[in-house]
Amino acid sequence: MPLVRVPATTANLGPGFDTLGMALELFDEIQIELAPALEISVSGEGAATIPRGPENIAYRAAQAVFERAGRLPGNLKIAMYNHIPVARGLGSSAAALVGGLVGANALLGGVLKQEDLINLATALEGHPDNVAPAILGGLVVAARDGERVYCRRLEPPAGLTTVAAIPQFTLSTRVSRGALPARVTMSDAVFNLSRVGLLLAAVQDGDLELMGKMMDDRLHQPYRLSLVPGMEEVFAAARAAGALAVTLSGSGPTVIAFCQGRNPCVGPAMAAAFARHGVACIVKELAPCSRGAVVLE
Repeated sequence: MPLVRVPATTANLGPGFDTLGMALELFDEIQIELAPALEISVSGEGAATIPRGPENIAYRAAQAVFERAGRLPGNLKIAMYNHIPVARGLGSSAAALVGGLVGANALLGGVLKQEDLINLATALEGHPDNVAPAILGGLVVAARDGERVYCRRLEPPAGLTTVAAIPQFTLSTRVSRGALPARVTMSDAVFNLSRVGLLLAAVQDGDLELMGKMMDDRLHQPYRLSLVPGMEEVFAAARAAGALAVTLSGSGPTVIAFCQGRNPCVGPAMAAAFARHGVACIVKELAPCSRGAVVLE
């Protein structure tokens, strides 16, 4: 019975909307085995809300692997041990999906290649920015071309750390995406394109200072300000406390600061800024994770 450990992820990294993502040292574990009837248990984060029926993300992902491999879908016993906060912008749904894919693939003897799993995960999730780093680890840049995903994994620069301020309210990806405009200006598109290019060059060179300077965005974060009370002030507080850069993590509401080495001032500054807007949050210091989903048993 495979036990799969999957890292949390932070998507977009500022300007890389639906394109960039990085794995973080916070994990969910999913155990999968064949069973006479469907049985799903959930402990930890999301235990009160995650479905236990056929609509469960990990179960649907596992069934997709059976179908892709040409095997008859079977009943499964799935146990989910969650530490990634649900619907907070840290890739909880991607972790469940990837755990289901990798676990089912292990049950079948590894019939699908890693590339197949990334393509299948993206088809199920809709975009690769969370699922690709959840599978590969590290910092990943990905592009979708029809049903195929092209991606490259980069090692996060030495010394990079993150501080996540996780508000105690949920924000669905559907609602967060609904705040985005159908069109953006040419100048805003060029602004983001130039920063993504230099951000990736900075990562390859290990230049944390340049990386931080290139993490501003005009395509999605400005339109999501109303969804996260105090977001602008939290950004400013993190920078004033010494963060290299601050972004909305995925669809939010988590705000994540990128630092050079450990900075004990950034988390409290972000929490205090959120508190001034009546938002309680949990602060977690999370290192980049070099490994993606791995089968432990």
